[in-house]
Amino acid sequence: MMIGILAAVLVSVLLHSAGATDTGPLLCQPAPRCGDQIYNPFKQCCDNDIILPLNGTSLCGPGCIYWPCFQHCCLESSASKNQGIVRFKVPGLKPDCRSSPISTICAQEPHPTSSQIDLTSSRTS
Repeated sequence: MMIGILAAVLVSVLLHSAGATDTGPLLCQPAPRCGDQIYNPFKQCCDNDIILPLNGTSLCGPGCIYWPCFQHCCLESSASKNQGIVRFKVPGLKPDCRSSPISTICAQEPHPTSSQIDLTSSRTS
């Protein structure tokens, strides 16, 4: 009991000598904001000024699920295919589809073009 009292007095003396007579700002942190709204970071995240549940999922192309609180979807396309690539969000940095670490490469989808052969139709010659 005596040690606890001495520790409290010591902390009080140290705070007072450092010029911090009001301990309120030292104990409280500003609430995290998403746009103009406050959110609970233990249950929610902020993604593009939208509050989402931490366990919420979204699609990055058909059948490719990702967690927008921790990952972001990068859609890449080439001349013949579209592909979703899920990348990790790096804390403190804005999502970047070129430099963020890759989490998942989703299945590729061919571009629908008239030059592709339809193998399901029957042809008569």
